[in-house]
Amino acid sequence: MDWTEALGNLRDSLPDGDDAPETVSESQKNSSEETLHIQFERKGRAGKSATIVYGFTTSTDEEISALASRLKQSLGCGGSARGGEILLQGDRSTALRPLLTSLGYKVK
Repeated sequence: MDWTEALGNLRDSLPDGDDAPETVSESQKNSSEETLHIQFERKGRAGKSATIVYGFTTSTDEEISALASRLKQSLGCGGSARGGEILLQGDRSTALRPLLTSLGYKVK
């Protein structure tokens, strides 16, 4: 028995696939469920400024990390994602707001 026959036998033993989960695009899910907040901070950072994005309620840590990576590339700055927040180096609040709204997030 080769591998194609084994897969065919496995396929026959599986139940019918009528219970497929519905797929919702990331931008549709985010726009209706989450309102993000943008905050500029300089205190407690040794004089360095930082922009914080918080308010993620339904996103997983992997989704937040992927969004942080995309924002850092788009804005040309450094930063990190941890604890349900995205930290961007520098004052990026003016450029960040239209970028997040174009990705489908509500921003305050």
